[in-house]
Amino acid sequence: MFISEAFAQAAPAPAASGGGFGIEQLIMFGLMFVVLYFVMIRPQMKRTKEHKTMIDALAKGDDVVIAGGVLGRVSKMGESYLHVEVAPNVEIQVQRASVVQVLPKGTYK
Repeated sequence: MFISEAFAQAAPAPAASGGGFGIEQLIMFGLMFVVLYFVMIRPQMKRTKEHKTMIDALAKGDDVVIAGGVLGRVSKMGESYLHVEVAPNVEIQVQRASVVQVLPKGTYK
């Protein structure tokens, strides 16, 4: 009696899209990968290459800093391990990769 009748209206047709994954999204994805490469991947590869070059150039008598912050002088060398003298008559054996930095000669006394 007091309620009016409701009539359904036809819904408007959806706008036609480009099929979901268009060329714009593909270009954006490619640009994001290029930026990621130049900002993150390339500098990390460069640091890794420099570290490998430094490790390969180590020689007996070099003053080095080990990953824990320990200073010492290379006393013996093996293929994958170094003996580093950290105090008179005190040597520690470390992996070559744990060398963080090669110091100028005469830094460690």
